[in-house]
Amino acid sequence: MKPIALPLAVMAMASPAFAQESRLDALERQLADQRQRIHQLEALVARQAALLERIDTTPPSSAPASAPPSQLAAATTAVTGTATAQATAPASAMRIPGLDVSGDLRIRQEWNYGAARDRSRSVLRARLRASYAVADKLSIGTQIATGDPDDPNSTDVTLGNFLDDFAVSLDQAFVRYADGGFTAVAGKFPQIFQRTDMVWDGDVSPQGFGVSYAIGLGGGAKADVRALYFVVDEASAARDSDMLGGQVTFAAPLTSDIKLGLAGSYYHYRLGSVTGADAGDFRGNLVSAGRYLSDFHLIEGLGSLTYAGLSPRWPLAFTADYVRNLGAAVPGDTGFNLELAAGRTAQRGDWRVAYNYSEVQVDAVFAAFSHDNLDLSTNYRLHGLGIGYVPASNLLLDLAWYHYRPLDARYTTAPLDWLDRIRLNLMVSF
Repeated sequence: MKPIALPLAVMAMASPAFAQESRLDALERQLADQRQRIHQLEALVARQAALLERIDTTPPSSAPASAPPSQLAAATTAVTGTATAQATAPASAMRIPGLDVSGDLRIRQEWNYGAARDRSRSVLRARLRASYAVADKLSIGTQIATGDPDDPNSTDVTLGNFLDDFAVSLDQAFVRYADGGFTAVAGKFPQIFQRTDMVWDGDVSPQGFGVSYAIGLGGGAKADVRALYFVVDEASAARDSDMLGGQVTFAAPLTSDIKLGLAGSYYHYRLGSVTGADAGDFRGNLVSAGRYLSDFHLIEGLGSLTYAGLSPRWPLAFTADYVRNLGAAVPGDTGFNLELAAGRTAQRGDWRVAYNYSEVQVDAVFAAFSHDNLDLSTNYRLHGLGIGYVPASNLLLDLAWYHYRPLDARYTTAPLDWLDRIRLNLMVSF
């Protein structure tokens, strides 16, 4: 029995030792697994930090020219499970490289006096635009806006109609290529010409194809050449209606405080089809047998002189705009607008005051695309006064007064009485 008992005793004494070694091996394996997982997590954190650094240092693409200076970057966040982590994430980490989003909301109260019935109305306009750099030098852009999609020069909506919902439409959709001083754009896009409301309303978005080329002349002077093919109305039977336009601009400092700007333009309309036109498109131009009486071959000269020596917040600017229609069938073929302004509306606390005087004859401009500030699109004499104030960032208060009357009794059945329109605007932009 003793020979057998001794080995059994030895095995019994050795069993705790074997169990201890087994537990140690298991612990070592667990530690090894934990070290591997920690290494993987550290590598993941490093990759995420590198990604965030690249996002933070990637410059956003340029916004369209007509876009406001303030922009809203679209947010992209990783799910962290805690509201605190999301709230404290840096804004630069929330930006999508290449995407710019901006927009504005304008609420207006308007009063009209002197017509058959005095009238007031409330008006709203909302716009949202975005551009995205799909590749180097290539971007796409779009804008949606309120308003009647059949009205090319207004995105306003008059409040009323027993709370009917607003009409919203795709106002712009385009592709843009930019390389140095050369830019090309196609689709329905922001206006590429320097302008005043006398010829081009600010809401008109040309459709077709446009190009521009800018040249630096040294000493702060620059020039550019712009061209536009504008599809006005396409028809299956008659000849299409379109416009070929060109503009040459020049800007230069005369002194350290005085700057000069000049622009010369020519717009050649070929109005073969008017099937897509309605009463709002003919507006103030003369019509015969359902067609425009005149051709529209417009030559325009635009000049500005700016003085910034008083104060950065109070620059003085004088602008003169002259247009003549070489294709007019009547003597009413010219128009001009003069404006004197002081101040700016760029930062909080800024003020701007402006006065303008205009005379526009009946077929001096193509009324379908001229301004809608008055109920007279042509054949008017106008005194205008505007006061703007910026009470907070991205907020503008603007008061405009238009004192006007028909210009030539031969082209109107209305009396040549003075009319008044007052507009109070509140606009928020981002």
